[in-house]
Amino acid sequence: MLRNIVAILVVLLIAAGAGGAYWWFVMRPQMAAQGGGGGPPAGFAMPVEAAEVKIAPAATTTDAVGSLRSTESVLLKPEVSGRIVNINFDEGQRVRKGTVLIELDRSIEEAELEQARAELELAQSEYERQQTLRERNNVSQAALDQAKARLATATAEIALAEARLAKRTLLAPFDARAGLRRVSPGAFVETGTPLVNLEDIDPLKLDFRVPERFLPTVQIGQAIEVQVDAFPNQEFQGEVAAIDPQIDEAGRSLVVRAVVQNEDDRLRPGLFARVTLTLASREDAIWIDEAAIVPMGDQATVFKLVEDGEGKTTAKSQPVRLGLRQPGLVEVVEGLEAGDRVVTAGVLKIGDGSPVQVVPSPGEGQASPPAGEAGAEQEPAAAAG
Repeated sequence: MLRNIVAILVVLLIAAGAGGAYWWFVMRPQMAAQGGGGGPPAGFAMPVEAAEVKIAPAATTTDAVGSLRSTESVLLKPEVSGRIVNINFDEGQRVRKGTVLIELDRSIEEAELEQARAELELAQSEYERQQTLRERNNVSQAALDQAKARLATATAEIALAEARLAKRTLLAPFDARAGLRRVSPGAFVETGTPLVNLEDIDPLKLDFRVPERFLPTVQIGQAIEVQVDAFPNQEFQGEVAAIDPQIDEAGRSLVVRAVVQNEDDRLRPGLFARVTLTLASREDAIWIDEAAIVPMGDQATVFKLVEDGEGKTTAKSQPVRLGLRQPGLVEVVEGLEAGDRVVTAGVLKIGDGSPVQVVPSPGEGQASPPAGEAGAEQEPAAAAG
């Protein structure tokens, strides 16, 4: 018996709740619109707060990490063994392409070159003499050909001696900054002994990886912002210079190479870098207060103010497509235009077509989007709810 009474009470409570909900959500708005049932009378303007949409830049970005690298880098090593007689640079010094950096003892090679020159002179004279005799038909053609061959051999010996001599001098292969030398004058070095590293650090290369899903949007020339721990409060600018044509299968990522200007040489190769890559930017993006968004199922809407020309203002429900988000703000990609005003407070008290009266907000101000700054990367925001 008691169980039946409890069941009846539960059914009655559910019915009462359903009836109350039907009245609150269905009948009450209709009665309010008709001026009855205790709601506001017909023509009553509901007080709301509103604000004009803000126009400011917006940027779709993604973050990554990478390492700075020299544009050109080489560890200078001799191709021949020998004793160092001169070191013509200071550590850390800027050197120009073609500058003589290190000289090895070249006495033997110079002597070989002089010997080759003497043999060339002799071969040249012999050839000219044989040529004259041949013109007089006093020697055979074979003798002239032999003299010509000796002349060619002597010429080749000159080139060989000059090449050997050149290897005793190490030149800068490009404009660079010299590193720390690893040898001293008078040291005997073998072939391939590391002598000094050369680094071209203006500009610098920056390699980083982004997920493969960004392949359609990453392009050469896109801007990046770089931060390093050595200069925590500064940002350095660069741009994408190259994109690896092959996707890294291990990490399913796209390898991107950017170029970062370094005119003052503050940045150095090997620094760990945090990268913000700007994938797309919009100079005249539309921003609204996030409190203006009203979820309607899967669709985000706002109440746009419409003037009827007689001094009356109504709130029109306007579907919108959202984009980036900033603290307190949302970008509207579609649905609003510059100059539109939307309800920012009181959206729960009005419906589509409700008369409204705009009242000042307590602070009479709205946070502005960070003009010129890139927003955090995200897909276009879905409707709330």
